[in-house]
Amino acid sequence: GVKIRGGVRIRQLVLKVMRTIDDRIVHALNTTVPTASFSGKVDATQTCKELYESLMEVHLSRDKAIKSCITETSAVVGQLREKRAKDSDNLSVIKQLRKEQTKLKLMQSELNVEEVVNDRSLKVFNERCRIHYTPPKIK
Repeated sequence: GVKIRGGVRIRQLVLKVMRTIDDRIVHALNTTVPTASFSGKVDATQTCKELYESLMEVHLSRDKAIKSCITETSAVVGQLREKRAKDSDNLSVIKQLRKEQTKLKLMQSELNVEEVVNDRSLKVFNERCRIHYTPPKIK
């Protein structure tokens, strides 16, 4: 699995790279599969199956990575809230808490971005592959 640590910028960069993989799969769907029905050179069923499995793999790994970050950051936010409750005048704790809360909101918004990216990819998959390959079950 993929575990993302470090700053927000690093996390966003990793997600960007992971989404580029999605873009490549979508590109492969757009360029490979349409010609498959006109040419005996490409096994459209096999190509669609492989591309679907790749899509599911990248979607799952991104989902795990984001949720792992959310869990991690939520724990830190909880600890900082406890510290703030005990020492409400501690500015460094307040500042740190705000920073972690911002990070948490950002990670939660990444889940919404994921939904859009995944829907787009599956839409292209369905347009290109529905006559060649039916996935076991679309989640």
